Amino acid sequence: MKGVAKHFACPNCKKEYSLSKMVFKCTDCKEMLDVKYDYSKAKKLVKHKDFKMLNPMHWKYFMFYPIENANNVVSLFEGGTPLIKSDKIKADVSFKYEGTNPTGSFKDRGSTIEITKAVENNADIVVCASTGNMGASIAAYSTRAGLNCKIFLPTHVPKNKVEQIKCYGANLEFIHGEYSVAVNHAEKFARDQKCYLTGDYPFRCEGQKSIGFEISDQLGWNTPNYIICPVGNGTVIYSIWKAFNELKLVGLVKKLPKMIGMQAEGCSPVVDSFNEKFKEVKNIETARTVANAIACEAPTYGNYALRAVRESKGMMEKVSDRELIDAVKMLGSEGVFAEPAGAASVAGFMKLNKELKDSKVVCIISGHGLKDPII
Repeated sequence: MKGVAKHFACPNCKKEYSLSKMVFKCTDCKEMLDVKYDYSKAKKLVKHKDFKMLNPMHWKYFMFYPIENANNVVSLFEGGTPLIKSDKIKADVSFKYEGTNPTGSFKDRGSTIEITKAVENNADIVVCASTGNMGASIAAYSTRAGLNCKIFLPTHVPKNKVEQIKCYGANLEFIHGEYSVAVNHAEKFARDQKCYLTGDYPFRCEGQKSIGFEISDQLGWNTPNYIICPVGNGTVIYSIWKAFNELKLVGLVKKLPKMIGMQAEGCSPVVDSFNEKFKEVKNIETARTVANAIACEAPTYGNYALRAVRESKGMMEKVSDRELIDAVKMLGSEGVFAEPAGAASVAGFMKLNKELKDSKVVCIISGHGLKDPII
């Protein structure tokens, strides 16, 4: 099993970089790099008779990941999360419930790729900055691979997430400041100690594409009209958008969805930049929201998130903490337990209900409620 990835490329200047190098940002533009593939080879692989017979699961779509050798794969059987049709909402709405992943959030899809790449690069130590979910996921996959792991966390990370990270044996360092400060610490540590940097970088984005692959697969290789995503750093909304574009390139779908991005009122740099028609995201200083998992003041994939929404002719909206808590309660009535950030998509649907009438909608529920119980 081997993917058909070719190289990194800058979305602005188109400069190319080898996938074997630890270069995640363009040295000229400073923009995050994107992974490019040989889609003619991928098309041959998905046309194989066995492909469609396999149940939806993350590694079913290996041809769209930048992996060199299947023997290196570090997996906890991530993916294959349920697509649950709403019983309570009088509309065609389904919940892609990522809380059933091994560590309780969508982050496992990116971590299986990042830690596999760490193994392929003969890493001994991995480092990550996190608001909790990514730290837990990286810690779990690192210990699975036998790698040492250091996680930088802001001091306001929910206790449940801290305890989960500790359980996996990671070395924690708490940072006084916002998430962006923790990112700076992690990147400096990786440079100084020459260890493997993980987080919201290109390889994680590639892994998170499997959310989009599974949605289409679970719908019989069809495309919903809208996909609503919580937006923190912006990786999920871009990854799903890229996934559907790739499915169209290889002939598995004919149409693309419109992407809707949701942020909390207390941390909405991407939504505000979208509304102001800025070409690039303008960062903010401080986040204030109960949705800790999407409290990213300087979103690393913010520009990509803007591009996904604009290219798809979608929209963006922000919701209050009260609306987030109401969405958690509403999901509870459906038998789905979500943390506040994970319920942002449903809060958004409830706010945009009239505009989405008579549409097929999928809401991404990004994390389990036990991650950050609020009710």
